[in-house]
Order: sequence, then C-alpha cells, then structure tokens
Amino acid sequence: MEPSHDHTNQSTTSLIATANRDHMNCDHLLHRLYAIQKQFHHIPKQSIPALADELKLPVSQIEAAIDFYSFFHRTARGRFDIMFSNCNSCGDMTMMQYLCDQLNVVPGETRSDGAVSISDASCIGMCDQGPALLINGCTITQLSNRRLGLIAAYIQDSVPLEEWPIEWFEVHDNVRKNGLLLSDPFEPGSGLLSAIKQGAETMLANIDQSGLRGRGGAGFSTGLKWKFCREAIGDAHYVICNADEGEPGTFKDRVLLSSHAHTVFEGMTICGYLIGAQKGYLYLRAEYRYLLPSLQAVLSRRHKAKLLGKDILEQKGFDFDIEIIVGAGAYICGEESALIESMEQKRGVPRVRPPFPVTCGYLGQPTVVNNVETLAAAAQIAVQGGDWFNAHGSDKSAGSKILSISGDCLTPGAYEYAFGVSIQRILDDCGAKDAQAIQVGGPSGTLISPDEFERTLGFEDLATGGSFMIFGKDRDLLKVIQNFAHFFAHESCGFCTPCRVGTTLLRNSLDKICNGKGTEYDMDEMRRMAALVKRRSHCGLGQTAPNPILDALERFPELFHERLVHSDFEPHFDLDAALEEARQLTKRDDAEAHL
Repeated sequence: MEPSHDHTNQSTTSLIATANRDHMNCDHLLHRLYAIQKQFHHIPKQSIPALADELKLPVSQIEAAIDFYSFFHRTARGRFDIMFSNCNSCGDMTMMQYLCDQLNVVPGETRSDGAVSISDASCIGMCDQGPALLINGCTITQLSNRRLGLIAAYIQDSVPLEEWPIEWFEVHDNVRKNGLLLSDPFEPGSGLLSAIKQGAETMLANIDQSGLRGRGGAGFSTGLKWKFCREAIGDAHYVICNADEGEPGTFKDRVLLSSHAHTVFEGMTICGYLIGAQKGYLYLRAEYRYLLPSLQAVLSRRHKAKLLGKDILEQKGFDFDIEIIVGAGAYICGEESALIESMEQKRGVPRVRPPFPVTCGYLGQPTVVNNVETLAAAAQIAVQGGDWFNAHGSDKSAGSKILSISGDCLTPGAYEYAFGVSIQRILDDCGAKDAQAIQVGGPSGTLISPDEFERTLGFEDLATGGSFMIFGKDRDLLKVIQNFAHFFAHESCGFCTPCRVGTTLLRNSLDKICNGKGTEYDMDEMRRMAALVKRRSHCGLGQTAPNPILDALERFPELFHERLVHSDFEPHFDLDAALEEARQLTKRDDAEAHL
C-alpha cells in the first residue's frame, strides 16, 4: 500500500536536503548555473553578466553553455519540475500523459500557476527499474498509475518533496550475476599498496599484460593509453573518470559508483601514480546527481585514510586528489574530447583529433580518460595481478564485462560475464523468452536477430559499452528504431552539418514510414542519407547514429515494407488538408481550391 503524506518522513527530508546541498566546486560554470536555476527555476537573463564577472568568462561562453545543455532553461520551470524518461526501457509516454491529465499540464510547458512543469528527457539510466522520472533532479522509479495519482495529489496540495515517501526515491543496484569485479569486496588501499610495492614501471607493465581494454565501448588498450600519457611532455598530467553513461539502456556505471566507489577511486589514484598526475576528476552525468553525497563521503573517508591528498600512504611526493564535476544533460559529453570541453566550462563539442587527450587533453595537458568500469578493473588487477585477469575471457578479449540488461525479460539488472559468453546464454539467465531482437551496445551498437543469438560477447564479435536491450515478440520493433532516431536527432551537438541535418532527416523519414506515408523512394533516400551521415560526421555520435536504421533494414526489412504505401512518391503531409484554412478565409470550396 502506498503511504499517505499525513506526517513528515524524516528520512526523505534528509535525502532531499543532502541531494540539494552543494558538494562540489562552486567555481565551475555548470555548478554555478545549476545553483542559480535551483533558486529561480530557470537562468534569469540578468544573472549572466554578474556570473561572467565572477568566473572571469565571456558572456557569450555562458550564453552558449545555457543553450547547449538540455537541463538548463531560459524560461521558468515549475516548482515541481518533472522529466519523464522517454527511453525504450525506462520510459512510458502514456504515463507522462496520464500525469499531465491529472494535473492539467500541457507537456513541455509550465502550468500557469507556476506549480508544475512536465516534459520528457532521454534515458535517465534507470532501465532496470522503470518506468522512471526525475523531479527537481531526484529520481523516482517503478512508476504506476496509482503512484502517479499520489504524486499528483502531493503536488496539488503543495507537499514539499522532503515529505514524500522515502521508498519512492530508492534506486536499487539489482546485481543479478557477480563476476571478477562485482564478487569480492575490495579493501581500500590494497591496490595502491601493491602498485607502490611493484613500482610504477612494473605496475604499468602488469596493466598492459593483463589485456585490459577500455570498457566504454572503444576497446583501446588501457596499458598503452597510460604509457602514452606517462611519456607525454606537459606541465601537468590529469586522470578523468568518464561517468557520463548516457547511452540508452546503460546503467552498469551507476551500479559501480553506488556500491564500488572505493574501487573506482582507487583505480583513478593508481593511474595517477603511474602517469605522474596529481589531479583526477570524475565527470558525473546529471541524472546521477543523487549519488553525489555518497561519492563525496567516500572521498572524505579516503582522505582520512591517507589514500588521497599529500604523501599518500606516507610516500613522499605521491600527491593526488579527486574532484567531481556534474554534467547538465548532454549525451555527447560521453565522448572523451566533448567531456573535456565541458570540464573546461564550454559547450560539449567534440574536438578534432589528433591530437588525442593522452598528449593534449584537459587544459591542453596530457590526460587519461577512462570509463568507470575500466578504472575499477585496473584497481582489481593491481591486487590480483595481470595473469588473474587475463585468465578469464576469450583469446582477444581478456577479463569480464558488466552488462546492463533491460527490456522484455523477467529479471533486468546488472550481470557480469567473462568475455566469450553467448547471447543465448545471457537470454536464458535473465529469463528472456521469444525475443525478436537484441540491441547490443545501445542504439549506437548492433541490432541482432534470433538467428544470431549464438554469437558471442567480445571485441572480436559483439563489442559493447554495456547496454543490452531485449525486445520481445510483442514489441513494435519499428517504433523502437523510431525512438532511437529521435534520440540521435535530439542529442546531436549541432557542430557538423552531416549529423545536425542528417539525423533530423533520418528521423523525419522514419516518422513518415511509421505513419504509413512512406514509399520505396523514401526508403532509398533514407539509405543514402544514413550512409552519408555515417561516413561524413565529425564524431562517433554521428558516425553511429544510423546504425539502428541500417541494422533494421538489413535484418528486419519486412518492418519497413509492410508500412509502405503503394505509390512512387507521397509527401510528408497532406497538402490539400493544409489548404483548408485558406479555403475558409476565401470562402471557396470549388474544385480549383483543392489539390
């Protein structure tokens, strides 16, 4: 039974107050804009010149950042600002409409009394416990119409968020299968002691020999990346943990940061020791802001244990500290150079490469950027050894991979497998029956059909950053692909024409086909546009944006053909119907007034 709001829930009060407290460097532009918006429910125009003076930044740079990040707003949002996930796994737009109806709110607008605004957002990383939403930046999962009805009542009664039921804001790890990284508890400091005992050169060789490759999806050798950065000349070296997992269907980094933060931070510190860095940054996606208090608490404990700060573990000259920067809603910032641009208080636009971050990264200095899972694995390798890690997996893919499994299965959650596991084995373990398709690696990855379920997970076959979305026989798969097309068009940074224009045209073409107005001509145009976007886009977002469409055309062509109209060409809209207003104005309804 859902609890009433007759009395204040002290646990909820503590949770919300802690989540809203500043736990970060308030000199960073993104943090200052967040604080201003929290106060005024938007970024007032008049606040920008003063902020520019305070941070010594051009007004144009601040204006550009406000318009770039989707979580910042120019016009006032409601005192209760709600954003529903529109992801295929953790979203449900019918629920958003249900709440809009309950509260008399137009989607995307703020109610006239300023009490509430409701809109949608890209995947918020809750795919194992959706449908989900964000309210004033706080996560509520496992939505139902009953819960939405109570939410509507709380808002109508102006009940402060601090008095809402604490269980609504709980986010569970849902670890279903342990492996190399999720099984054994990690003793803080054990990896650092081992690295110091071995020495930097030997430890770096151990990381290289382990076969560890980047777990964010690209799969570059971690040892080689660290070696390049160590050897690069610069005034300072930096370590960045990329915790901006924005790929729809991915949440495994959320689990690691929730329950294995010590391991992640130790991996960052070991990297700092090996490459000669004194500063590390964790770039946390805005949707995971609720994790900030617990992450800061772990950093505080590591400082007290002499695992961070000056002369770590009494090693003279071994100085390293970690700071957290929170993003503001931009999928593109998962790309390492765009992330660095965001850290430098700019729009998150990917850089031209080379040079690569290992030689010219944050503030123009040599920088290692690694995924959360990669750094956690490095800490375990420091303790267990490279041979231990390399003994698991396949010939070309050492170690294990944590998967974020969601969609049409009995037990969604985090699963860890040694590389080389078959897709069918994964489906059996999570209780997925009658799957018609699997999206491996998120929308930018690979869509596979049932005759490929014996393929294996690994860099030599199906590589993945962690997303594993299952779509059963009852799913309208073309609607799923349409959702992905809308995602890429929305998340394009707009820097290059092929991606900015091309993803929009792909979205429009797919909308036309899904609406039953597509023809063979539209199919041919969509193929040509997909090839152009894939070949000519500036960065990985554009280069992979057509993947779901191209995969579906190859593996599920019938999805498209059954929606086509039988003519050579059909316009995107009904031109005759569009002229109705003109006919009414001219008082004409004769044949020549129609097309």
